[in-house]
Amino acid sequence: MPYGTKKIGIERLHLEQDAGKSLHDQDPTKTFIDLNRSGVALMEIVSKPDLRSPEEVAEYIKKLRSIMRYLGTCDGNMEEGSLRADVNVSVRKMGSKDFGTRCEIKNVNSIKFMQQAIQYEAKRQVDLLEEGKKIDQETRLFDTKKNETRQMRSKEDAHDYRYFPDPDLPPLKFDQSFVDGIKQKLPELPDEKKERLIKDYKISSYEAGVLISDKDTSDYFEDIAKNSDVKLAINWVIGDLFAALNKIGKSIKESPISSKNLAKLINLIKNNTISGRIAKEVFELMINDNRDPKVIVEEKGLIQQSNVGELEKIIDKVLNDNADKVAEYKSGKDKLFGFFVGSVIKESKGKANPALVNDILKKKLS
Repeated sequence: MPYGTKKIGIERLHLEQDAGKSLHDQDPTKTFIDLNRSGVALMEIVSKPDLRSPEEVAEYIKKLRSIMRYLGTCDGNMEEGSLRADVNVSVRKMGSKDFGTRCEIKNVNSIKFMQQAIQYEAKRQVDLLEEGKKIDQETRLFDTKKNETRQMRSKEDAHDYRYFPDPDLPPLKFDQSFVDGIKQKLPELPDEKKERLIKDYKISSYEAGVLISDKDTSDYFEDIAKNSDVKLAINWVIGDLFAALNKIGKSIKESPISSKNLAKLINLIKNNTISGRIAKEVFELMINDNRDPKVIVEEKGLIQQSNVGELEKIIDKVLNDNADKVAEYKSGKDKLFGFFVGSVIKESKGKANPALVNDILKKKLS
């Protein structure tokens, strides 16, 4: 097993139908019944007691959510109730092999709240044991405002629920060929995609991990990488695009810039039509209307200046205007070279080709 990974066992997975819910806090004297989700299919995954910290729980839920999104079985949007967790917490003394009495915290609807609920509940149980008190098996709720759990009802063991087989639902038995057939039809899952991205695009494990964390993101990246420079695609997607989407509160699926147009922007940088600095300006305009970057560059007159003769005129002007700094540079103050480059770029209104500017300046200052 690779370093940094941990296997979490699955006790069982069963299907249910949502029965609706009772709302007790809408009116002081009435209870309302919400049947809008009644009959909606639910899948409950019961894990084995293999998780040992809030951080492990967070990673486990993220992994499950990612797999379900890749399979298309659930969008995983916890804020919309598509994914929730009942968190079971128990504590035991260091070295002990026996599990303690567990308490279940119902319907926690965010990974952050799961971690907070576990931290609070574990401390509550430790405090009780250190005071010589016993822990009652019960179901609790997590109050997100007070950051504490509180009792909901006492909890018995599974047999006390009086489960019995439904005579109208005989057991389903699948032969291995049926299971193997389903496996063959599964789409590429996150871990498989991560390995492929690293191999095919020669990117780092970290970069691949960021990209595969969301299926839409990995698809978006691949659309760009197939048609432009891979390294620039990584930088623009993980850096500029993520920042822009976060600022406007949109997911990559709702991105105002299509993968096709971002690939075009990257190609404009790659073929020296525009500089990286100009590309940032074009990108900001694209966020507003997803226009073709080539059209924006032509309309705004942003094509990079690569004419050596024209650049030499600009450079000569900058050097003549800063004769004192030229003298300082030639006397040994090499750091002033950056000043000259910046001044030329500014004088050209950001259009000068930085590579050519560097080459010409080195010759003129030598």
